[in-house]
Amino acid sequence: MSNTFSKVHKSLEDLILPEDRSILFVGIGNVLKSDDGAGVYISRNIRKRGNISSLTVEVSIENYIGKINSLDPDILVLIDCVDLGSFPGTYKLLELNQIQDLTFNTHNISLRRLSEFFKMPVFILAIQPEKLEFGENISYLVKNIADKIINLINS
Repeated sequence: MSNTFSKVHKSLEDLILPEDRSILFVGIGNVLKSDDGAGVYISRNIRKRGNISSLTVEVSIENYIGKINSLDPDILVLIDCVDLGSFPGTYKLLELNQIQDLTFNTHNISLRRLSEFFKMPVFILAIQPEKLEFGENISYLVKNIADKIINLINS
């Protein structure tokens, strides 16, 4: 898992390193369904600075299309739990053309379809959940990787 983390870590790092472009991280998920709340947990813990900001939309991203477009970031990163068919806590930074066969858990509209409403490049920071049953606690593996992502974005 650490090899996967290093490879993906570099991709996220490469995305956030240049300070000449603004990046909006959007936390998506249902905080009452265990690991599905990881995107919300991450977005709530991102510190706004220069070119980086966050927005928490939980399960209603479709209600925030206008707000996201009015914020006009150079890059939009949607953070969400996705069935990657991998070990819990694995995460990947994906371009939209890479998500066609992945399952999103709590949305009325697919993120790929939704992205058509945005004028900026859209990435998905996809996190493999361990559990999605009713409950507010994020599993240890997913919370551990979420904290590493938060530290990377905030550093």
